[in-house]
Amino acid sequence: MGFNLYKPFFLCASEKYEDSLIVLAGIPMDFTVSFKPGSRFAPIKIREVSLELEEYSVYQDKSLYDKTFCDMGDLELPFGNIERSIETIYQFAYKLFEEKKVPIFLGGEHLITFPIVKAAANSNKEEFYVLHFDAHADMREEYLGEKFSHATVMRRVGEVIGFKNVYQFGIRSGSKEEIEFAKKNSNLYFVDKWDKIDEVMKNLKGKKVYLSIDIDVFDPAFAPGTGTPEPGGILPSDLFDTLFKLKDLNIIGVDIVEVSPYYDISDRTALLAAKIVRELILMIDG
Repeated sequence: MGFNLYKPFFLCASEKYEDSLIVLAGIPMDFTVSFKPGSRFAPIKIREVSLELEEYSVYQDKSLYDKTFCDMGDLELPFGNIERSIETIYQFAYKLFEEKKVPIFLGGEHLITFPIVKAAANSNKEEFYVLHFDAHADMREEYLGEKFSHATVMRRVGEVIGFKNVYQFGIRSGSKEEIEFAKKNSNLYFVDKWDKIDEVMKNLKGKKVYLSIDIDVFDPAFAPGTGTPEPGGILPSDLFDTLFKLKDLNIIGVDIVEVSPYYDISDRTALLAAKIVRELILMIDG
């Protein structure tokens, strides 16, 4: 299993794996994207623009200079081979969970969440929950004849951890069939019910939670650099307000997916992702 160690690393990151609770890794896979590909270039772009951020968070009164976290670079994947890529991601994530790290994965497309969640389930052997922030339900049984797709990822995740352990927020797109399935089997909240997350936080306090953040949960005005933009999304301030409420949860891992840099010459989408990563590092390693 190899890595491409691109420079620069994420802002203030180190290579001190053993000393780090939080580990960053890029998963440059976008093999099943159905509209605009290119998210495999996101990890390096997110790292690059992170250097333009301050290391200090005015929201949390904390600095990355006071934290030790590792950036492992990008996982090498067999380009175009979905099954082998899923297995490679699984094995890598399993190792991180076994070694009690809290990984933050930089996608890549949303399908990467499936092998990561599977690895967490097989490693921890304990119940945990997935908080899924997205414009799309991603609950199709198959898409274009394929079971493994960015459009089916939450269906696969639910099969691993149980659909009642999946909470979806920001949803505003999906087929009639998948929306009906999600309403019946998981915990789906359309974008106009974003405030319901406060109630969910209370119910999950102290419990293990994995976060999956699809950048298209934001309105395309704030995050145009994504493969499947969907009008009517949330504001960045909505998510930041929510993130700071997650401190009472036991966060075991995070992924940030579907940033596609080439569709945003301003880099504001990648900057938004980088800022989310900064705040998560400071919050998790509090």
